[in-house]
Amino acid sequence: MIGQKIKNICKKNKVKFLINDDPILAKRLGADGCHLGQKDMNIKEARKIIGKKIIGITCHNSITLAKKAIKAKASYLAFGAFYSSKTKKTKYAANIKILNKIKKITKTSIVAIGGINSENYKKLLLNNANFLAISGYIWNNKKYKPLEALERLK
Repeated sequence: MIGQKIKNICKKNKVKFLINDDPILAKRLGADGCHLGQKDMNIKEARKIIGKKIIGITCHNSITLAKKAIKAKASYLAFGAFYSSKTKKTKYAANIKILNKIKKITKTSIVAIGGINSENYKKLLLNNANFLAISGYIWNNKKYKPLEALERLK
């Protein structure tokens, strides 16, 4: 199964293996956790399935959604899209102000998503993003192969 292969690659490289949208699959694969969007299973139900493992919650650009996720003890809060992206249709636009507001109300880790590349990632890290979700720049880059794209983020 492809999930098992990816899990092994993550383990070998000491990287957390999270499943998007599916706590049941996360449990079946023995993943480190899962990420839930607003239309996915709620965090309480997911906790019953995967226990104390990582559960991240999409908060779009909303302090209200973030407060709900914090109250439900989310492992991390994901905000975005910060920049336009071809990976996913951008329904919600987030800005740097939300990162700074959220950091004032919680110690929960913050993940920035959406259109992040070698030109704009530092601004997010300098403004309270703890982690970055970067996929299009790495996997769909017309200029650089994945390893080259990663090198440009150092």
